[in-house]
Amino acid sequence: MTGSLIPTLEGRYYTDPAIFEREQTAIFERMWFCAVRAADLPDAGDFRTVQVGRESVLVARDRRGALNAFLNVCRHRGARICVEEAGSVKRAFQCPYHAWTYALDGNLIAAPNLTSMPDVDRVAYGLTKVHLREWLGYVWVNLSDSPPRFEDDVLSAVTERLGSLDAIDGYEVDRLSVGRRIVYDVRANWKLIIENFMECYHCATIHPELTEVLPEFADGYAAQYYVGHGAEFGEDVQGFTVDGGEGFARLAALEEERDRKYYAITVKPQVFVNLVPDHVIVHRMYPMAADRTVVECDWLYAKEVVATGRDVSRSVELFHRVNEQDFEACERCQPAMASKAYAQGGVLVPSEHHIGDFHAWLLRKLESAD
Repeated sequence: MTGSLIPTLEGRYYTDPAIFEREQTAIFERMWFCAVRAADLPDAGDFRTVQVGRESVLVARDRRGALNAFLNVCRHRGARICVEEAGSVKRAFQCPYHAWTYALDGNLIAAPNLTSMPDVDRVAYGLTKVHLREWLGYVWVNLSDSPPRFEDDVLSAVTERLGSLDAIDGYEVDRLSVGRRIVYDVRANWKLIIENFMECYHCATIHPELTEVLPEFADGYAAQYYVGHGAEFGEDVQGFTVDGGEGFARLAALEEERDRKYYAITVKPQVFVNLVPDHVIVHRMYPMAADRTVVECDWLYAKEVVATGRDVSRSVELFHRVNEQDFEACERCQPAMASKAYAQGGVLVPSEHHIGDFHAWLLRKLESAD
């Protein structure tokens, strides 16, 4: 197929559990994965469990204030240490099966009859550590024994989108506070969500509020994929809100040249970063099955906006509607991926051709796991 239309992936890539299993191995268990917001774990003993690929990962803050990540598996007989999604422990993690007990830094510190087993190395039999980095105020983890460079796997997405890594500094994302968090349970394959975010061919059809604020999106071209280009607010638009009315003051460190503009960054395989002058929206995807993806979306504002209880509902509502519209579209597509009409896949029009690059990237990743 040549010319205006180029092929998509075949339908089985969105439905086949075996392909999803290969993606878990080749992508989510090898690449850097954005797990939690660091500020969600403010105190020693605070923890959160996150599904990364096929593994449950335990992220916790220790008594020195450092964040650590471990596989959520007892080294004795394999019981899950924490079954809750989030919580806090006073001094240590204790396996509820045989009471093997681990310090907040993962070392084995106690177990029934442990003193009678002096040959047991308490460090070697500690919780299995997972590589961890902090960036943009989030905790990123990597399950690989030899993780790829964070600069290549994550930071390069900013450079490719904005032209330089420094361009994101003015938003000071790590210093912002969560003003709202909404979790969406989407009955669709994670790739459908990525593909949807990457194109704006659908924007005029299903995003009336968004195209009112960002008129150029109505033309069907995803301006966020032109390097360094930000989609400009409409002439009469005052802020990135559901009615185009006034938002909040521009983030303090943001350059004037980025005022009244929207930028979006896709950090493969599971993060979207949306940048506007007065707040930042971060999506994190957790692929749970071939036909199910949990999406956790944070709206981040200047600390004083959140601390003083300012009403953020109008700016939240704009992208919440966009999310619901997008996820409904993805859920509309998911059942059809199993149809014989889509067995050979569909097509991409010129404004979607860059999705073909995403498909090529995916196929390379899967081949590397074979």
